[in-house]
Amino acid sequence: MNPYSTQSIDQEDILAVVQALKSDYLTQGPLVGQFEHALADYLGVKYVLVCPNATSALFLTYQALDLSQHLVITTPISFVATSNMLLANHATPLFCDIKEDGNMDENLLESCYQACPHKERIKAVVSVDFGGKSVEARAIADFCRAYDLFFISDSSHALGGSYHHQKIGVLADVSIFSLHAIKPITTAEGGAIATNDRMLYEKLQLLANHGVQKNGFDVEVSSLGYNFRMNELQAALGLSQLKKIDAFLAVREKIACFYDDFFRGNPYFSCVHTSLPAYIQSTNHLYSILLKPFLWAHKEAILQALLKAQIGVQVHYKPIHTFKLYQNLGTPTLPKAENFYKAQISLPCHQKMSLALAQHTARTLLDILGRF
Repeated sequence: MNPYSTQSIDQEDILAVVQALKSDYLTQGPLVGQFEHALADYLGVKYVLVCPNATSALFLTYQALDLSQHLVITTPISFVATSNMLLANHATPLFCDIKEDGNMDENLLESCYQACPHKERIKAVVSVDFGGKSVEARAIADFCRAYDLFFISDSSHALGGSYHHQKIGVLADVSIFSLHAIKPITTAEGGAIATNDRMLYEKLQLLANHGVQKNGFDVEVSSLGYNFRMNELQAALGLSQLKKIDAFLAVREKIACFYDDFFRGNPYFSCVHTSLPAYIQSTNHLYSILLKPFLWAHKEAILQALLKAQIGVQVHYKPIHTFKLYQNLGTPTLPKAENFYKAQISLPCHQKMSLALAQHTARTLLDILGRF
């Protein structure tokens, strides 16, 4: 099976983890700090806090910004953790529809805001860089400034991507990254929070470490906190992987460009990557195709045929507002998000793929679609 995405672990990575295992510290040692500084340098931000996973990073960020009892404008097309962690912080997501690339439609933010009968409770916008492609961050930042809202970027797919020659991570008030196994680089599980706001960073540090403040042997706790620390083994792997991130992303871009050329003019689907503007560099965490409407009714059969042919496709994502957990929010119909779900398929695109394997995947896909 050729998966839609996978990790790439080499001997250097293995040696780094083995050395950490043999060290004096398995947790709360020097490697976590080194990894945080290395990520901050790579992204061009002042502060990075690493966490056990991106879900905990989202939870900490929402809590540090005190979103409880507030409304937050966000996207329905994301992994459910983006919104679940709002609910966990007693905040309510207000879903804004998307564009054809899967990203939040920045042109709908104003109408979304004005249509809300409790707009005074809106405190933030949480965007998602779907598939590794940046949202239109300038427009979203302008909107947030106009209404004094926090701009939170769930960039779980997008570590290493850029927008107008700036790394994703410096575009919002705070950005969250995933270091899950199938993301651009991995710490097996892992997450990171990037910001230039020192006060926010210090609050995040306390929240991630039980709220404990130390002064020599004296300990004080004046606020609630949790154990959301990354361990030394994860950090060792992250430091090793970070050295290779640009090479990994170059392979993903090569595969994506091959697909673009191979599929050009086909009668069955469009490719999201072909619409990528020159000022956005995607990480290509996902290579999305959008089936034409005449194939929507056959999508399940198409997916099963591809899996049978050992092509590890996936669907990203079922719109969050359609889940039972969110039905009582009174979200209106979001036609673009719902049609996106009917059309979207993620094809294999990862740093372990060869062009020969990409060609086999592409030919198999077209052959299967030809049957319909």
